[in-house]
Amino acid sequence: MKLLAQLLGFGLLAAAGNLLGGFLLTNLRDPKQVRLKQLIALGAGFMLGTVFIEVIPEAAEQWNEQLAPVMGWVLAGYLLIQLIEHTIAPHFHFGEETHTEEILRHGAAVSAVIALSIHTFFDGVAISSGLLTNFRLGVLLFVAVLLHKIPEGFTVASIMLSSGKGKRSARRATILIALSTLAGILSVTLIAPAVKYSLPVSAGVTLYVAASDLIPEVNQGKGHGGWRISVFVFAGVALFYLTHLLLHSSLG
Repeated sequence: MKLLAQLLGFGLLAAAGNLLGGFLLTNLRDPKQVRLKQLIALGAGFMLGTVFIEVIPEAAEQWNEQLAPVMGWVLAGYLLIQLIEHTIAPHFHFGEETHTEEILRHGAAVSAVIALSIHTFFDGVAISSGLLTNFRLGVLLFVAVLLHKIPEGFTVASIMLSSGKGKRSARRATILIALSTLAGILSVTLIAPAVKYSLPVSAGVTLYVAASDLIPEVNQGKGHGGWRISVFVFAGVALFYLTHLLLHSSLG
């Protein structure tokens, strides 16, 4: 019961991040793009640290230090998100959608929302896989996911508005991706033995989000903070390491 409460609690908090991102875009007249990029950069750094220092070593331990199969599943997770984001939804990026004509011309809004829903499903898978492995890893993956939840909600709401839909549709899309996060958590909870596979897959998914989604968004557009935004990537790694040390000292 305690584990289930932790899973649901972390899942609800992560989903709330999606809702907050959608709320900010649909209710604030002038969302601060620089602050969004700072959050994206911080999340990217934290996620990279989590994947390389915590998740992959933990997955290797579950596979009796057999690194080849672990990295194969990591690669599978990475390629899965590549397939979803750039085959199912070829016009997709984090942040505010500015290519309104592209969204309208190709009808990409629906496919982008579907892709982002699958993406947030694996956010839930990552959190659940971590918690079912050990509490420390679960907390680290939860924080890593939470840091990019607001940009996810912001992104999906922006896509809907750019496609010509109203604020109500944007909020519904945000609710959809929030529920998808919870679905990801419940799916792994129901098939706990799959953690041996879902953990390295979630590492690949997290790596893709950090390195192929968030970092390019941070590096794009020199007019939105320039090198100062990039510094937040390093701050994210430092924040991960500090959290890592605190959890190790308190939980052992």
